[in-house]
Amino acid sequence: MKIIKFFFQHSRSSVLMSLIAGIFSGACNAALLAVINMGLKNTHTSRNVIWAFVGLCLLLPLTRYTAEILLSRLGQGALFRLRMQLCRQMLAAPLYHLEEIGPARLLTALTDDVPTITNAIGSIPLLCVNVALVVGCLVYMGMLSWILLTIVLGFMVFGIISYQLPILMVNNVFGQARKEANSLQNHFRALTQGTKELKIHHRRRQAFISESLEGTSDAIQRYNLAGFKIYAAAASWGQTLVFVVVGLIVFLLPHLRQITGPTLTAYAITLLYLMTPLQVVMNLLPQVSRANIALKTVRELGFTLISKGSEEVAEVGPTTSDWDKLELRGVTRSYRREGEDESFVLGPINLTLKPGELVFITGGNGSGKTTLAKLLMALYPPESGTIYFQNQPVGPGNQEFYRQHFSAVFSDFFLFDQLLGLLGPGLDEQARKYLEQLKLSNKVQIKQGKFSTTDLSQGQRKRLALLTAYLEDRPIYVFDEWAADQDPYFKNIFYTQLLPALKARNKTVLVISHDDRYYHVADRIIKLDDGQIVSDQVVSEQSAVMHTVSR
Repeated sequence: MKIIKFFFQHSRSSVLMSLIAGIFSGACNAALLAVINMGLKNTHTSRNVIWAFVGLCLLLPLTRYTAEILLSRLGQGALFRLRMQLCRQMLAAPLYHLEEIGPARLLTALTDDVPTITNAIGSIPLLCVNVALVVGCLVYMGMLSWILLTIVLGFMVFGIISYQLPILMVNNVFGQARKEANSLQNHFRALTQGTKELKIHHRRRQAFISESLEGTSDAIQRYNLAGFKIYAAAASWGQTLVFVVVGLIVFLLPHLRQITGPTLTAYAITLLYLMTPLQVVMNLLPQVSRANIALKTVRELGFTLISKGSEEVAEVGPTTSDWDKLELRGVTRSYRREGEDESFVLGPINLTLKPGELVFITGGNGSGKTTLAKLLMALYPPESGTIYFQNQPVGPGNQEFYRQHFSAVFSDFFLFDQLLGLLGPGLDEQARKYLEQLKLSNKVQIKQGKFSTTDLSQGQRKRLALLTAYLEDRPIYVFDEWAADQDPYFKNIFYTQLLPALKARNKTVLVISHDDRYYHVADRIIKLDDGQIVSDQVVSEQSAVMHTVSR
């Protein structure tokens, strides 16, 4: 099983110790059965038998407890490493590769596959103990009669083969259910993010429920139910087979071969005793099977994440505010735009930025503004051309250091509920001043770097994201349509107060914007059209004054 191999890969010694403890537990169970049979044979039980019974009763829970604790500790440790490895692989994967994989597959791995593995890991100790118990009982049966044991083992081989054939079908069925889970994750995202659109359109809502949610959920239900039905049938067949063996040994075998009554009694009791651990094993196998599929999926995702390379690097040093030039020389990047068969090519881009510049990037939708910003921040690697920072080419060896010079608020930004990674005395007090300036102090409080709430309107959340960017205090700022969700008051504050304040601190600020009434604030206006820079205009002081007067 993949799940057992997964354990061995993480700690071979712990697995071996757990198995030894499990074997002792199974041996104790079998020994108890033997002692009970000895007591049934003799009317006057000797003291040795009684003390053996007492000793085994004390030893049995101790060995079982040891086996389960060792396996549980091993399982939880292995799961922790698997989860953290997957998260690190996601963070180390190139951004464009994560976008190609899609959030649904990533979220399903974290929210569905990992919990499935977790649940199975909890059952592994019980599975191992019961398997050890079955082995112990078989050893005891061999001590009683090798002939009877051979018959039992023959039926067990037949039962295992007849059980495994439908199990192969079950693995395929559970695999289909796992594939449908990706689609369901997409539907859940649509449900949570598209609630407003669904509420105002009755037919869309009904179609979404019946075609998307119900269709996918029903498919998952059908696949899982079909799998469990096959498991139930196989388990029922296994239980029936035990009684068939008991019947053959008790009713048929004495007519064919001379076997003592006590041996037959001991065998019948042992076989009936075996039914419970065998049933436990059968009931746990579906869960383990689903965990095997989940583990295979997680590992395949891990291989996919690292297939395009890894950006994981060692700890970087502090950024420098003493820089004089950032250049893009012949940089290009191609990608597939929605609804188009041919790839869209941004570039070649030749661009130079200097400290203290306030630059507006303009252009129509789909002209490549956001892609240019991601290229500039080394979130996308150039397909050709080079980015130079301080006359040094930016590449895999220094891109992490280079990225630390940027603060950004993306159009599809994510707002963390605390100021992660920001240190320094007086951080809360500084944040409170910005909360006052951004008119958020009556809605949000901050304590020990954590916001009291992020349950705000989109415009207010963007203001909190802006606050975080301000506190990062990095040399270069990028704002992608920040003002799009702001009312006229805050839009004016952003363009006429906040941006000039950053420029006054010698920050380089790039603003992706369609607000042409504020273009006069910029030092330069770069216009993109169909992936090309068609204009790089310096805004003169005279034109800015004339614009202000005309207003």
